[in-house]
Parts: sequence; C-alpha cells; structure tokens
Amino acid sequence: MYKVFFKDRLIFLGDKKECVNFDGMVYAWTEGESLEGLILQFDEEEHREQIFVVADDLEALFAHFKSCFKYIEAAGGKVYNSNHEILAIYRLDKWDLPKGKVEKGEEIPEAAIREVEEECGISGVEIEKELNSTYHTYWMKGKFVLKRTYWYQMTYSGSEELVPQTEEDIQEVKWLAQDNMEAFKNNTYASILEVIA
Repeated sequence: MYKVFFKDRLIFLGDKKECVNFDGMVYAWTEGESLEGLILQFDEEEHREQIFVVADDLEALFAHFKSCFKYIEAAGGKVYNSNHEILAIYRLDKWDLPKGKVEKGEEIPEAAIREVEEECGISGVEIEKELNSTYHTYWMKGKFVLKRTYWYQMTYSGSEELVPQTEEDIQEVKWLAQDNMEAFKNNTYASILEVIA
C-alpha cells in the first residue's frame, strides 16, 4: 500500500483487501484509465479528508499515479545528538526536518547526509538505519509535484554551532528535547509527524 500526503489530506493506493475497513471514498482503478480527473476532483473537494484508490495491480496503479505528477526524489534525516534531542529546522513558518532534493547521479544516503549538513551547518552526521519513505504532493509552477522523501535515522556526536542555510529559507535550526516537541508537532506537516513518531 502507498500513502500519499496531499495538502495534509491522504490518498491511499492499495488493493481491495487493504481498504476493507476504510471509512471514506473508495475508487476502483482499471489499467488504461487516467487518474488526473480524480486527483483534480480531490484537490477541489477540500472537505474530503481521504480517498482510497484500489487496483488489482498495485505497481501499475502507482506507476500511473506517479505519471500524473512531476516526480522528485529527496532525502533527509531524523537526527539525534548525544542527549537524544532531535534536530529541527524552521522554514517558511513551519517546523520541519532537514531534507532536500537528490542530485543527479548522487546516492540517496549520501544526499541525505549532505542535505542535513548543508541545511544545519554541521558535519560528521552518520546514518544508523533507513526509515520508511514518505510521499507528499504540492503545487509548483502550474503542475502538481509528487515528492518521495527517503528518511534515515542519524546520529551527530559533534558540538558545532548550528547555522541555518538561509538561502534555502531556513530561519532557525535547533535541537529539541523529545519531551518538548509540542510546538513542533502543532506546526509541522502531517508527513513529518509520521517520521518523528
């Protein structure tokens, strides 16, 4: 099953068994049929919190769904320091985790480390393990974008001063204690809440 965040609402893509207990609109997709109309309808019907698109061939469904968007891959980190605090950035009036676009020819884990280090002004970040990827959509230059973000749990044992990458609109970078995450959770994206859970 795929879970796509669509302006903090949800589009699920799966098979019929996965939607048995789903409380919302279920749409049965058949190969060769376009989903663009359904996506535009969902965009306009903001009262609708979620939809579930089902198909016999999930990978064909996802490939078609992806073709309805400009597709971008990004990578980022859920970074812990030695005090087990989480590294957070404040960008465009929202709390977030450091992440960014994977460059052409770049390995995804290396992109994740590079983005964390660039956005936060630190070095020596290490990957502990891969986490689940998230998918989210946004509107850019007249087209919907579907972004897959590969997430990694990382550690940082240094003591460098955090420096926000202002050219990426990052206003603040800070370490947050896990018992002091309320402000972060109340002003972040739904996809990020899944990563920090």
